Amino acid sequence: MKTIYTALFFSVLAINASAQYPSQNITLLSNWDSAQVPQEPTYYIRYNGIWGWHNTVDNKEYAIIGSSEGVHFVEVTNPANPRQRDFVPGRRNQTIWREIKTYQNYCYMVSDDGAPNSLQIVDMSYLPDSVYVVYDSNTMVERAHAIFIDGNKMYLGIPKGNSVGGTSQLAVYSLANPQIPQFLKKIETDIPSGLDFCHDMFVRNDTVYASMSFTGLFIFKFSNNTFTQIGSLTSYQNQGYNHSSALTKDGKTLIFCDEVPAGLPIKSLNVQNMNNLTVLSNFRSTTNSTATAHNAFIRKNDNTHVIVGYYQDGVQIFDITNPANPVRTGYIDTNPNNCPTCPNPNYSGCWGAYVDLPSGIILASDMQNGLFVLDATGALVVNGIENSSLVTAITFFPNPANESAFINIAAKTTTTLQVQLTDVTGKIISTQTNIINAGANQLALNVATLSGGIYFVNVIGTDFSVTQKLVKE
Repeated sequence: MKTIYTALFFSVLAINASAQYPSQNITLLSNWDSAQVPQEPTYYIRYNGIWGWHNTVDNKEYAIIGSSEGVHFVEVTNPANPRQRDFVPGRRNQTIWREIKTYQNYCYMVSDDGAPNSLQIVDMSYLPDSVYVVYDSNTMVERAHAIFIDGNKMYLGIPKGNSVGGTSQLAVYSLANPQIPQFLKKIETDIPSGLDFCHDMFVRNDTVYASMSFTGLFIFKFSNNTFTQIGSLTSYQNQGYNHSSALTKDGKTLIFCDEVPAGLPIKSLNVQNMNNLTVLSNFRSTTNSTATAHNAFIRKNDNTHVIVGYYQDGVQIFDITNPANPVRTGYIDTNPNNCPTCPNPNYSGCWGAYVDLPSGIILASDMQNGLFVLDATGALVVNGIENSSLVTAITFFPNPANESAFINIAAKTTTTLQVQLTDVTGKIISTQTNIINAGANQLALNVATLSGGIYFVNVIGTDFSVTQKLVKE
């Protein structure tokens, strides 16, 4: 029997792209926040997990954002004017945690708050009119902390319920019938000891990069309905509660976050040799930041950037072209006041992001301030050099700029390139030709005499071209 929910949660507190959120190389397109979402009593969290969905039938895009009361389906096809199309209440309210993933036209929603709770599955094919709940039951699992879908398999972190016989560290289900997942295996059956709870996981082609709480990072292969451990990292600098991870397209670098204690740096890990997992760098939003990197995301076709939901520091973007030396290329602080009235302000700000919509916009969830729809083009410019034989990285700073803007270029060899500055109409303001040497180079661009506004910097080589939006203060 199908349960139908219609869109009753339409009162919107703010749709505002002009609010003052400190940022660099990221443009706020809109902020959606429903006045009907209350804060839960423990941390004053109103919003939590976020995902996105592209309907290939009508080419519309949606943000799917969890809240203390349930899950909101917000159309962002026009990113400047988000519109809630439906709302599905959870089995219980006042929740801290909700996590969301999609498969085909189905949305899978879990929560790790106490009973009563349930796994919910929604058919989204009726959007933008409404969504249909096709499964809402605690028969299979009542609670889970995390969810990941790889192919037609659904992985649950810390599931609790009948299928796993109480509580499991990690379990996997088949989505051969998307409306009724079938239990396949819990990890304890194959690896009965030595593991902690799987707080979250990243899975690609049945390889599971599992964040196993305080015991570290474990890597498993799930094939022939069997879990096999193929690697682990149980001791590393600045180790804490191993929370989440994301893998580059080429499968060479894993970026992971430790949540507890607060303020630990992000790590980049070389995963090319499972017998010799090597941490390449520890890095933060800023040198002295005490905020916590919560969830990391890498676009499915990207080797060059990681996008991080960074609690009190909002959304942070880093160039990881050289994973041993990540460079921040953009940010937006979604919670600049850091929620001073919250019982524990360390648990305020950006929960996570969705980074794979065809339009290229980024969706972010702030625990107190709702959905942020972002244009991060300015922070993601390095992908224009991915196949260059001449340079490995180009970064721009500061942006906005007042007197001078600088261009950092990591070159493979001595080469000549052109730097061109244009206005928004395409009119060329200045052109300069530069010879750069192998290694690190820095070029200065004098913008002191320019009027305030938007400009574009074009860096052009014989086998690449990169364009960066520049704001003159």
